[in-house]
Amino acid sequence: MEKVAIVTGTSSGIGFETVLALAKEGYFTYATMRDTTKSGKIKEIAQKENLKINVLELDVDDENSVKAAIAHILDQKQRIDILVNNAGWGLWGCVEDVSVDEFKEQFETNFFSIIRLIQEVAPTMRKQGSGTIVNVSSVVGRIGFPASPAYISSKFALEGLSESLRFELAPFGVDVIIIEPGVIKTNFMKNMKMAKKSELDTVYKDITTKVVSGVKMMAEMGTSPKEVANTIVTSIKDRNPLPRYVVGNDASMFLEAKKSKTDIEFENYLKKELYDE
Repeated sequence: MEKVAIVTGTSSGIGFETVLALAKEGYFTYATMRDTTKSGKIKEIAQKENLKINVLELDVDDENSVKAAIAHILDQKQRIDILVNNAGWGLWGCVEDVSVDEFKEQFETNFFSIIRLIQEVAPTMRKQGSGTIVNVSSVVGRIGFPASPAYISSKFALEGLSESLRFELAPFGVDVIIIEPGVIKTNFMKNMKMAKKSELDTVYKDITTKVVSGVKMMAEMGTSPKEVANTIVTSIKDRNPLPRYVVGNDASMFLEAKKSKTDIEFENYLKKELYDE
C-alpha cells in the first residue's frame, strides 16, 4: 500500500528538503505551495531522481483552497499518512510597534492555518487508525525574547495546540510531533517582515535593531534545512515518537540553559546572547 504525505510551504527551505526526504523514503508526496510557479527546482529533481512528488497549489490562509486541496488528494489516493505543517513566516517588531491587525495576520498563517489543515486531515487519519501530524514550531515556541512577539507568540500557541492534540488523537493511532529548530540557514530570515511602525523612529528602534542584527548573524552559521528534514523523517519512523524533537546546536544550547538556570539567570544570559548586554 502506497503511503501518502503532504507538506506545506515547500518552495524552499525546510519544506523543500522535507518533500525530497519523504519521497526518498517511498512516500507519494504532495509538495504544496501558494505559488506553483516556484516549483521548477523540485519538479526537476523529482524527474531526475524518479521521485513520486506531486506539486499542488494550496494557500494555507484560504479555507476554500485547503478544502479543495485535501479533497483532491483524497480523491486521488483515498488516504493520508503524513501531514507536515511547515508553512509560516516571521514578523519583527516590539509589542507596541505591532498593530493588532499585524498580530492577527501572523497568527493566521502560523497558527490558524494549521488548525484548518488538521481539521481537514485528522478525520481521515482517525478512520485509518494511523497517521502522523508533524508541526514545525521553533525553539522560540518555548523561549521568548524581544522584537518578535507576534512570531514567538504564534509558536507558543502552536506548542500548546500540539500538546493537546497529541492526547486527543493518540487513542485513534495518530501521532502528533513538534519539531523545534533553532536558527536555520534559509531565506526565512531574509524574508521576515518588519512591522510598519517598527520602520519608524520609535522608542524600541534600538532594541529591535540589536536583536535583528544578532539573530541574522546567528543565521549565517545556522543549521541546514536538510538536517531539519532528516529529523522530521526520523521522528516519523520512530516506533514511539517523542512529543518534541530539537534541531540545531543553538536550539539545544538555549533550551539546556533555560533548564539549568533560574528565570532571572536565564533572562540575563539571553540578553547577553542577543545583544551583548
